[in-house]
Amino acid sequence: MSREIEFYFDFISPFSYLAITQLPQLAKKYGYSLNYNIMDIPTAKLAAGNYGPSNQKVKPKIRALMQDLNRWAEHYGVPFAFPSGMVGKRINAGTFFAIDQGDVEEYVVKVFHELWGVGGQDANDDSFLTKIANDIGWDSGEFLDFVNSDVAANRFEQSRIKAHSAGVYGAPMMMLDDQIWWGNDRLMFIEEYLQSHPAS
Repeated sequence: MSREIEFYFDFISPFSYLAITQLPQLAKKYGYSLNYNIMDIPTAKLAAGNYGPSNQKVKPKIRALMQDLNRWAEHYGVPFAFPSGMVGKRINAGTFFAIDQGDVEEYVVKVFHELWGVGGQDANDDSFLTKIANDIGWDSGEFLDFVNSDVAANRFEQSRIKAHSAGVYGAPMMMLDDQIWWGNDRLMFIEEYLQSHPAS
């Protein structure tokens, strides 16, 4: 029986996008599966006591960060472009609809590709949410009703609390056994661990 890697992510995280272009294949290679845990970076930072300014407000950091993102995309051989809108509450909450439908990996990969691979999309726009639902083969009206519901908001809040309780302070974060890896640049260390810890 395969074991699960806990994957904590936020769709408004370019480094989570970079991770998802590699992590599912890496997990499958070693007989592991991913448990997809949606979270919210700003509240995770605050819960961990990190009250510093966001990256967007530190101009020298943004310059280096942008270069780094493009280097990683080139290294992985994947496209990279910024969304036009980065309010992620509803698209994040949509993860629970995907879980209920049994399509969570397809949803996560699809949303990340459309937001950060294709780029130019507004994560909170109804037309974008409708496109995602249609592309996966869902009833788009049902999906929109869900992401606008109190049920979705409550499930997202519970997922954020779970992440905070697990010690998640940023994204992407991967956990297995007593090991924690933060960032797509730790994937090589994850692979080393998976190699030395067979899934079954």
